[in-house]
Amino acid sequence: MHSPLHKSATERFFQALAFEVLAVAICAPLGAWLMGYSLGHIGVLTLMISLIAMSWNMLFNLVFDRAQRRMGFDRTLAARAVHAVMFEVGLVLAVVPLAAWWLDIGLWEALVLDIGIALFFLPYTFAFNWTYDHLRARFIARKIRRARA
Repeated sequence: MHSPLHKSATERFFQALAFEVLAVAICAPLGAWLMGYSLGHIGVLTLMISLIAMSWNMLFNLVFDRAQRRMGFDRTLAARAVHAVMFEVGLVLAVVPLAAWWLDIGLWEALVLDIGIALFFLPYTFAFNWTYDHLRARFIARKIRRARA
């Protein structure tokens, strides 16, 4: 049996899914409004980026968890900040060519656009994962208290 502190692949999947569903709900209408494209056009791009990001999220978090176990660091604010930055750098490398192709813009313009998106996602990633970890810890503590009662 796994420790309650261990996050299974299934839990990581649902964490990534929740992250992406909320992100799409925010970004598709906001992106369409800011960039002047139709909601459908930006919605499809947002969904494609979301699928890439969700896959990257699962892989990156599994690696991050393993690094934490090997290196023994706590999930402090600094660790979460490093986590968010490293995640976004990897995502930028995957998304820029897709955005350039889909929007029929140059790589430089797609990079600038993606930097703007990353500036939104840096605090979003940090806040989402920090909130998730804190809510999860409270849920597990409550579950342990009930099991002992």
